[in-house]
Amino acid sequence: MSDLSKPLGYRLITGPDDAEFCARVSALLDQGYQLHGSPALTFDGDRVIAAQAIVLPRSVGSEAAEGSAG
Repeated sequence: MSDLSKPLGYRLITGPDDAEFCARVSALLDQGYQLHGSPALTFDGDRVIAAQAIVLPRSVGSEAAEGSAG
């Protein structure tokens, strides 16, 4: 069972490409997340939908260390 109270090492933020989406990503950047890769955009027939992957740097380093230990 996962502990959902701990910050996730990876998140994919999605939603309409508007000010609210940008505010959500900005708030996570303020919490220490970093952008991971380029954003993706699509059109659903009515509006542009954006997706942005973000990671916590300490999670990336932990996973890399675990992978090289074995």
